[in-house]
Amino acid sequence: MDNKKISEVFLEISEAIESGKFGKKVKIGLTTLGSEHGVENMKKAIELADSDLFEVVVIGEKVDDEHETYEVDNDEDMYKKMEELLDSGEIQACVTLHYNFPIGVSTVGRVITPGTGKEMFLATTTGTSDTERTKAMVRNAVAGVIAAKSCGIAKPTVGILNIDGARQVEKALKHFKDNGFDIEFAESQRADGGIVMRGNDLLMGSCDVMVTDSLTGNLLMKMFGSFTSGGNYETTGFGYGPGIGEGYERNIFIVSRASGAPVVANALKYAYQTVAGGIDNNKKSIYKQAEKADFKGILDSLTKKEAPKESSEEVKMPDKEVVSATISGIDILEIEDAVQALWKENIYAESGMGCTGPIVQVSDANLDNCLLYTSDAADDSLRVD
Repeated sequence: MDNKKISEVFLEISEAIESGKFGKKVKIGLTTLGSEHGVENMKKAIELADSDLFEVVVIGEKVDDEHETYEVDNDEDMYKKMEELLDSGEIQACVTLHYNFPIGVSTVGRVITPGTGKEMFLATTTGTSDTERTKAMVRNAVAGVIAAKSCGIAKPTVGILNIDGARQVEKALKHFKDNGFDIEFAESQRADGGIVMRGNDLLMGSCDVMVTDSLTGNLLMKMFGSFTSGGNYETTGFGYGPGIGEGYERNIFIVSRASGAPVVANALKYAYQTVAGGIDNNKKSIYKQAEKADFKGILDSLTKKEAPKESSEEVKMPDKEVVSATISGIDILEIEDAVQALWKENIYAESGMGCTGPIVQVSDANLDNCLLYTSDAADDSLRVD
């Protein structure tokens, strides 16, 4: 064992004796670039989150001399460093202001309901679990259960927000439960009850996990977080939460560029709670349980059947390259067609989901060759010039 390792061990022992808590301290990353309220907002958040349970590791602009810091001056390097630290295990989770999750991954937000002051998980709030709404909402229910259980709720109750597709989702989830998946349904506090939640239930926190689509969830997060401030400063809640999806391992927690220091501080605590609550093991065990309960079959039953196309052209994927530029404004149902259109022109592209909706990612060098425009014509979505 080298001198550095020896010093780290003695430091951990001394901190454990002082705090009374033994074991390696959890490290939670925080990226500091991009807040609409400046780096001082992030510094204040660290102060508010002050805890002897976890350490905050700063990635981006330095905020003080006390916290371990990886200084970078642009978003691209910041996210590369964040991913590197997560993948190496140097940090166990990270709170950041923006991140492009792959399709299949979306975040579970956490709010404080104004009617009762109860905490409620919104599944989900950014990213997208699936390109079809009802399938996405079923996946969101599983993600919400994972997040809630990782925060210490042994049997979280699940409700479905009364939006388009809610009844189909209800039927699928009940079938899921009949197949053996461990899920507890909530009851609306309106007179006619039921698993489908009304707007009143949002305010009262009638369930632990509220299932919705990610764009509706994103809107709700902003309403819950900033309704007392006029909209430009989110004051309450725990942020947009961790990105969760089958096979996805990074614990990346999202806050908004409008999130104030109290929300960022709570997001750090949310990240710590889920790590301490075993989110990594919960993801594996719950998705395994879902698989045994015919998760894929239930999702397939929700797929809209379409008439077969007369002919299908196989498009070869170009050689992979680094994609750091984004094209937005594409409908979620056309996102894969957009990628295929670029591949056809020998331009490598990937689909993804940003905080504002679906995106196509291409290299910086190819961005100028890709023109996105809006048209009433059904086939006018993406043109390569």
